[in-house]
Amino acid sequence: LDSALAEFALTSAFHDVRFDPIALIEVPRLKLAVSLLVGFSPCRDCLDWVPGLHGIIIKFHGDSTKRSFSATYLPEVAVEQGWSQREAVLSLVRKAGYYGTVTEDLLSRIHCTRYQSSKRSMTYQEYELVKGEELPYVVEEVIRKRNSESCINL
Repeated sequence: LDSALAEFALTSAFHDVRFDPIALIEVPRLKLAVSLLVGFSPCRDCLDWVPGLHGIIIKFHGDSTKRSFSATYLPEVAVEQGWSQREAVLSLVRKAGYYGTVTEDLLSRIHCTRYQSSKRSMTYQEYELVKGEELPYVVEEVIRKRNSESCINL
């Protein structure tokens, strides 16, 4: 688990095409958050979940293609964005990369799984205060790799 978390953290920090890589100058303002996803269960339909309590994973095939699409939002995303369940699902369809017409038929064909999460976070300043103590491997690995790659990603 430790190495998987470190890999995901590095991918998020430096290789997520939606964002610029983290620059060394940004490190003091960083906040690390890790969500452990638990309690997966299938939904009756794509609206069978509670914003703020459940995250959802959607999977579906496009209308005119056999291409598969999937995307997820953590439990807090819909609430933070002020979205209804339907708005969150529509946003997830786009996040999945589907840009065709979203029809009721398409929505009825979405396979939806709900889950809950346990989230923990730490600011860089908190890390600095306790870095001499035993810390989750992911925090140390992200900082170490970031410092060694700083000249590449600035």
